[in-house]
Amino acid sequence: MQRDIHCVIGSGPAGIACATGLLARGRQVLMLDAGLELEPERAALVATMAGQQPAEWSVAGLAQIKAGMDAGAGGVPLKLLFGSDFPYRDTQKWIPWSSQGAELKPSLALGGLSNVWGSAMLPYRDEDMAGWPVKNRELAEHYRAVARFTGLSAQVDDLAEWFPLPGEDFSVLRPSRQAEILLGNLQRRRTALRARGWRFGRSRVAVRVQAGERGAGCNYCGLCMYGCPYGAIYNSANTVRELQRNPLFTLRKGVVVTRVNDAPAGAAVEARDMVNGEALNLPVSRVYLAAGVMPTAQIVLRSRAAYDRSVILRDSQYFLFPLLLAKGAGRVAREPLYTLSQAFIELQRPEISPHTVHLQVYSYSDIIGQALRKTFGPLAGPLERVARGMEERMLVFQGYLHSDESRSIGMTLRREGDRDRLDLQVLPGPNPRPAIKRVLRELLRQTRALGGVALPPMLQIAGPGRGFHNGGSFPMRDTPGELETDRQGRLPGWQHIHLVDASVLPSIPATTITFSAMANAHRIGWESSA
Repeated sequence: MQRDIHCVIGSGPAGIACATGLLARGRQVLMLDAGLELEPERAALVATMAGQQPAEWSVAGLAQIKAGMDAGAGGVPLKLLFGSDFPYRDTQKWIPWSSQGAELKPSLALGGLSNVWGSAMLPYRDEDMAGWPVKNRELAEHYRAVARFTGLSAQVDDLAEWFPLPGEDFSVLRPSRQAEILLGNLQRRRTALRARGWRFGRSRVAVRVQAGERGAGCNYCGLCMYGCPYGAIYNSANTVRELQRNPLFTLRKGVVVTRVNDAPAGAAVEARDMVNGEALNLPVSRVYLAAGVMPTAQIVLRSRAAYDRSVILRDSQYFLFPLLLAKGAGRVAREPLYTLSQAFIELQRPEISPHTVHLQVYSYSDIIGQALRKTFGPLAGPLERVARGMEERMLVFQGYLHSDESRSIGMTLRREGDRDRLDLQVLPGPNPRPAIKRVLRELLRQTRALGGVALPPMLQIAGPGRGFHNGGSFPMRDTPGELETDRQGRLPGWQHIHLVDASVLPSIPATTITFSAMANAHRIGWESSA
């Protein structure tokens, strides 16, 4: 193996962003990944559906890709892709872990957790990035670079005051009727809401709005929560396949990295072949760890022989609650629509939180309809007319708090015979409930502006990690300590090994994590290869 190769470990959003930055510098990139993919029979079904219009899809085919996503009053237990759990499969075999109260999961899939994400794309604000050695002025060009290959549905609205658009001439998805009602209500009271620290607008989501050279645009088929047969929702696995046409890029799948080693002249990657168990040792010029916060922690702690030492994973507390509009939107179950987030509301009000609070608004999907009917229990049949009336008015608000107001998770690597295991344990810390209650009180005060009433009795506060907005286990610092990193993601003593995923984010602001993690990974790849 040649030493002038830059090795990226992981094919999720951060790994792809880093690889893109390296390739833009003309570097030779080797990407190592476990690379689990959708089962061939399901992939064949999705390919068939992609060549059809929604009206042509079979009932049996739809049932197959919706399997396992039955929603209850608490939401969906685990988000699948086309009915498959492959994004979460085989992790205990290859990267053993245990958890006491933490609800995050690692992924060995090609594309990582971008297979099942909500595609929300909002940058962080400098005001929420205290202690970061980099700020938005240094990330701006990298946000733009990322948006060019992910695609973005966005428009200029009040959100742009706090969150400038990463470019120009974006297309925007058609809103649902429920979203139009909500945003219309808010717009009529815009001046008063702005004075209270509200900013709102259309969701920014990584979705291809119109057909182009990368594929079909959104068909408003309503299947977003199960997976897009047309591939319009961004998935970094698709970028991997595009990069394979670049002669400077090589993907090696079926590999699980175990250790990384730094040396004066370069680095080396120790890995294991998932098919035959063969141990691999690959000399490279630089290593970029983007395996996800749990696998990255395991690799780093093992490589540093840092057993029985905890690192702290910071989390952005996730919660959700419904809001019932005063005005219905008609037969929403028959409306052609996309079912990702339709609107963002950002709250910056010191009485609520010293940090920005982020709310994503979801209008009708059949998952919301299922959950609504489950709350009625055995009365669901007799109350079907009531359920239909409610689903015409019901929105779901999904909220996040800054990590400073959220519980954290300790991650510790333990020896277990001839193997080791990453133990996760929720740590004592801030109770997020008071801040969440303040958010709800603010929305209840603004019932007229919203044109609907929040329903606090139906509030769901998820366990730490459940929102998958977490990181900061090896935070970037101006002067890093032993298990901290510099602004290029390097731990003390490492010159050629960079951590580039969310593990290096010093805090986790409430606004969506993936865009900022990708921009920072692109920055590290670009700067380190200059």
